[in-house]
Amino acid sequence: MPLNITSAPQGFSAFITNLGIRDNTDDFVFIKSEVPSVADGVFTQSLFAGPSVTISRRNLAGSQAQGIVVISKNANVANGAVGIADAEEILQLVAAETGITAHNLVIASTGVIGRRYPIEKIRAGLSGLGKKLTPADFHAAARGIMTTDTVAKLATRKIGNATLVGIAKGVGMIEPNMATLLTFFFTDAAIPANTLRSIFRPTIDKTFNCLSVDTDTSTSDSAVILANGLAGEVSEQDFAHALQEVAQELVLKIARDAEGATKIIEVTVDSAVNYAQAKKVAKAIVNSPLVKTAVYGADPNWGRVAMAIGKCENEQEINPEQVIIRFDNVKVYPDTLNEENLEQLRQIMSKDQVGIHVSLNIGEAAATVWGCDLSEGYIEINGKYST
Repeated sequence: MPLNITSAPQGFSAFITNLGIRDNTDDFVFIKSEVPSVADGVFTQSLFAGPSVTISRRNLAGSQAQGIVVISKNANVANGAVGIADAEEILQLVAAETGITAHNLVIASTGVIGRRYPIEKIRAGLSGLGKKLTPADFHAAARGIMTTDTVAKLATRKIGNATLVGIAKGVGMIEPNMATLLTFFFTDAAIPANTLRSIFRPTIDKTFNCLSVDTDTSTSDSAVILANGLAGEVSEQDFAHALQEVAQELVLKIARDAEGATKIIEVTVDSAVNYAQAKKVAKAIVNSPLVKTAVYGADPNWGRVAMAIGKCENEQEINPEQVIIRFDNVKVYPDTLNEENLEQLRQIMSKDQVGIHVSLNIGEAAATVWGCDLSEGYIEINGKYST
């Protein structure tokens, strides 16, 4: 169901359409704020980062933006100077139609790498954009940024008189090195730029940066937030809590919709020396193809978790004799499992969400990460992605 206009953040309008980039589904989304917004963004660290990333990173240097342009089904990556020129032209076209300066716009692009935009179609499709804006339909926007996603991903929370809405796309090529995939947040809360940055970046790090589907970092990862302030000031603590909830809800929706996935995997590592160590070990587990396939088949081969921990060979403080491994509440190491325990483990691994808990017992830090199982469906989707 569309987000109720009365519960949506104030002051945002949108133009969502199909520009003929790949198929008959919407492939262009533009969301505009009535007024310049306090903004922040984090982007992929990929060496092959696309023009959308480099341009948006530049445009957000002043912590302000008034609109976000998203093109799906084409990443516009690895196209050289012409790719940069095409992206800049699109922002200039939107700027001319809306009266917003191009430097006050953010652009994101996702889809096939190495193919140029059908720029003539885009030019034609953007003609008259300024007169086609309507109150922002964030559900439609979430659908418009999809590629191989099967469902639109949206979450929202109230913060006093203000509203926060987040949308995201992503089901594959997900092992973030900053944010992940594409995710955008819009709010009418008034938040100072420094405060927004101090809340937004740690939240992304502990939600989207803790998500992995297939260990591949996208060239186009972008996470951006716009706060136009039209609802007035809110509690910083309440805002941070709402942002955390929205981001985590989107992360779980992505994990559930991941390419070929049938189950979510949640890995918590605690009693680590520091957060970085806990997260590293948790990621080693959730990224292991052998762990993923064991979860897919509900195979109680818990030793694959021990194997994944063992791959973190630089973490010399870890002592296998101190480690405890659990699946939900069933301890699998160092205890010896009998047939009854193994059957319990099969049942746990047959659930829609499988929890793996590792205690290193060498410190007090903890981290939780999310991922999914690995099925034949992943190969089917990605073996035919560009065709």
